[in-house]
Amino acid sequence: QVQLVESGGGLVQAGGSLRLSCAASGSISRVNVMGWYRQAPGKQREMVAIITNGGTTNYADSVKGRFTISRDNAKNTVYLQMNSLKPEDTANYYCNAGRATTLMPYWGKGTLVTVSS
Repeated sequence: QVQLVESGGGLVQAGGSLRLSCAASGSISRVNVMGWYRQAPGKQREMVAIITNGGTTNYADSVKGRFTISRDNAKNTVYLQMNSLKPEDTANYYCNAGRATTLMPYWGKGTLVTVSS
């Protein structure tokens, strides 16, 4: 099994920044791809950004140019730097991991990001 623990959420004003962290532990050999999803109240969970262990990234169109995903393989940790935050970025942010982009069964419990206008 793989355990994922997120941190770094909070309340920020529009235009501000936050950095989320997600530390993985357990069967790390099963983790090649890590990423972030988010779910706002009343909406479906959506992909925000993913990164492979080789550093290839993919972003949702809504966050391109504002969010940056990065990874420290030595620490088994993935980060999400969020800049120029907007009220519509308010959501629970979940860390996700797995062997491949089509096989990511491990989830964290989430961290809440609230952006005030």
